[in-house]
Amino acid sequence: MGTLASVLEHAGFATVALSSIRGQIETTSPPRALHCEFPLGRPLGKPNDADFQREVLIAAFSLLEEPDGPVLVDYPISIEDDADAPLSCPIPPSDTSDRNPTAAEALGLLPAWRRTQETYGRSTVGKVVTAEQVPDMLDLFTRITDGESWEDIGFPGDPTKIAADIKNFYEEAAISLSNLPPSARSAESWFVTETLGGQTIQTARIKMKEAGVKFYFWYYLLPMTQHHEVDTK
Repeated sequence: MGTLASVLEHAGFATVALSSIRGQIETTSPPRALHCEFPLGRPLGKPNDADFQREVLIAAFSLLEEPDGPVLVDYPISIEDDADAPLSCPIPPSDTSDRNPTAAEALGLLPAWRRTQETYGRSTVGKVVTAEQVPDMLDLFTRITDGESWEDIGFPGDPTKIAADIKNFYEEAAISLSNLPPSARSAESWFVTETLGGQTIQTARIKMKEAGVKFYFWYYLLPMTQHHEVDTK
């Protein structure tokens, strides 16, 4: 969005961007942006509240009066809901084979993932690895958390896509473990904050960042909304 706004400005069109993720708009730096701390998918804040939405638009268009940019202004009202609250999802007993705890957790989740696949007949796992390979990939991410270089551990492809396969595997397993369908990013938050797999990738992301790894390879290991700082010592 920020890049497109800059291109349009260069062509002579004045633009205003509405932001829902502050870090993303800071990275792309459009000429003018109004950051609204609203739930994702609700850029104007309150559904069916025309007066509130109008006020948001007025605040956004008022940025056209700013002579220089980039301009980033925070809308003064925040709206929170439970879309990001972690799913209440019991984790099955870990596999008892001689594996590290993170890989054992993923092995224990394989039956739940298979139930979801059988129910829906499709899966988003498979960009690089299969569901059966997820425990092995978590072994590799664990080695990063232990201090090894990501380039030396033998990833079979782009680590960001492997991390996406792992996240999707956990989220799909969660569908068969939860009594209610996951809402918004609740399964994603559950993966990152409540499972060893998510915590391992979070720690690996920070280790790679601290080691000076190229931005792409650590930044996109997890969705930006799930970037949480943890103690890696």
